[in-house]
Amino acid sequence: MNDARQLLYELELASKIYLPDADHSQLKFLFEGILQNYEIEKKNADTIKNDFQEKIGLYIDALSIEGFSATTLKGYKEELKLFSTYVQKPIALVTTADIRTYLGLNPNLKKGTISKKLSVIKAFFTWLVLEELLLHNPASRIRPLKQESRLPKALTPLEMEDVRNCCKTLRERAFIELFFSTGCRIAEVSGMKKADIDWNSGALSVIGKGNKERMVYLSPTAIFHLKAYLALCEYEENDSVYIFSTSRRPHRQLTPTAIRNEIQHVNDRCNISKKLTPHVLRHTMATTSLNNGIELADLQSLLGHVNPSTTLRYAKVSEERKQSAHKKYVH
Repeated sequence: MNDARQLLYELELASKIYLPDADHSQLKFLFEGILQNYEIEKKNADTIKNDFQEKIGLYIDALSIEGFSATTLKGYKEELKLFSTYVQKPIALVTTADIRTYLGLNPNLKKGTISKKLSVIKAFFTWLVLEELLLHNPASRIRPLKQESRLPKALTPLEMEDVRNCCKTLRERAFIELFFSTGCRIAEVSGMKKADIDWNSGALSVIGKGNKERMVYLSPTAIFHLKAYLALCEYEENDSVYIFSTSRRPHRQLTPTAIRNEIQHVNDRCNISKKLTPHVLRHTMATTSLNNGIELADLQSLLGHVNPSTTLRYAKVSEERKQSAHKKYVH
């Protein structure tokens, strides 16, 4: 396609987007007549300012205003910078082929990782088009990857007891009981504050994805072990506002990485068939709740899921509940 035909195509595309009720055949005829009076040469990448970093900055600022968490903003920014470093060209010159090639750079990446990369890139270009900073979305033609249907891993009641017995410190046990009782994500646990606990009701306010606040609840077992751990913190004069903080002064908020390391220490001592992680404990809480008869809507609220279909995954793996229902209703 020569430069004149390319310009005609882009003018047609723009008219269809911004003038949807116009007679596009007539417009195309008029455009062709006008373009015949000009010699047209498309600018190349060397003559167009590379505005990729500028546009990334605008996008991240917009997401920040919309209330996206600092963790999400950091992830989006890092991914888009990786992509911009790869393409090394202005936004307007990025093609669908550029995106596909980038996604296929590392054949060893899992489908889930590639899907996350594509999701970030798609959201970025969609925003540029909506903000009228770009004419068309080069990522729109790329279909989402077909995901492998993987069942969430959950610990059995016996495995949970094994995990509890493998805890050596009050803090480790407090972690295990809190994750299992609330089903919280690791970032949510990191941000938990002592003042947010209502010891009478066992309610605990957390800030979840999208900076949304919700209530979760501590079981009597979780309350017992959490109080024991916090009493130790008070004895050691740990005055941090956070439930979990660093052992050394100054007592700072414990990061998700540090929490993950704490759980890994317990995992190293356990003899269970699954790798113990905060997310596995979240799955265990959800599956256990379903086996005990919780309503999906209630579980969705407790887990902080926006989409009910996300919660529905747990219903598919609750074989114990399925078998119990069959015995109850099928005779």
